[in-house]
Amino acid sequence: MNIRVLGCSGAIAAGYKTTAFLLDDDVLIDAGTGVGDLPLDALAAIDHILLSHSHLDHVLGIPLLADAVLRLRRAAARPPIQVHALPETLATLREHIFNGAIWPDFTRLPTREHPVLSLHPFQTGDRLDLTRGRVVEVLPAVHTVPAVGFAVDGGAAAGHAHWVYTGDTGPNPALWRRLAGLRLSHLVIETAFSDDEAELAHISQHLHPADLGRELAHLAGSVDVRITHIKPGEVEAVMQGVRALGSPHRITALEAGQGMAF
Repeated sequence: MNIRVLGCSGAIAAGYKTTAFLLDDDVLIDAGTGVGDLPLDALAAIDHILLSHSHLDHVLGIPLLADAVLRLRRAAARPPIQVHALPETLATLREHIFNGAIWPDFTRLPTREHPVLSLHPFQTGDRLDLTRGRVVEVLPAVHTVPAVGFAVDGGAAAGHAHWVYTGDTGPNPALWRRLAGLRLSHLVIETAFSDDEAELAHISQHLHPADLGRELAHLAGSVDVRITHIKPGEVEAVMQGVRALGSPHRITALEAGQGMAF
């Protein structure tokens, strides 16, 4: 399996795209502005979108994606793109995005019988079978809105190593209890703010480097850790704090365009 980083920033600026990962060629994990870098035929190949939560930087690609691929998928008699999320997240999309005022309701277009999008609720702890032997577990997250992370099982060929994405989360004891039972290939974890902005990080339920160090202390061994969701212009400040942790883990900052195979 392969993960391509389409976007991994906490906001936008030239060269910065918000969170979106492409699993193989047909599954999006979050749908931020990075989705817009895919060519039209690649957009039309997406069959599943997994959402960590409802914040705009993680979902704003969905309405534009639906509009872009509707005609291609209808001509090819393709089924709806399945959007998977917590019930609260799906309710937010219906009320605040697909409401006819912000954007048309693409869960009923081009027709109610054959829409381009369909919404599918999950719960924390569920294991989602996305075909082709790909299983994704929904992990707990702690944020200002209902939120989750994801663990993608690499399958038997990879020794069931997991690619783990924490989603947006503050300190999260339940996550580390679950990860203790998984073999990790990569851990993608957010650290949105520098230590100088620790108060803002806590209010918004994100991590800063000192928090990250306390969280990673729960993770045994030496794991490939990739930092995501850093704000534009703050990469060096955040990573300076991360380097000062002296962690046994191999920690680097994610960049758009990177790939991870597992």
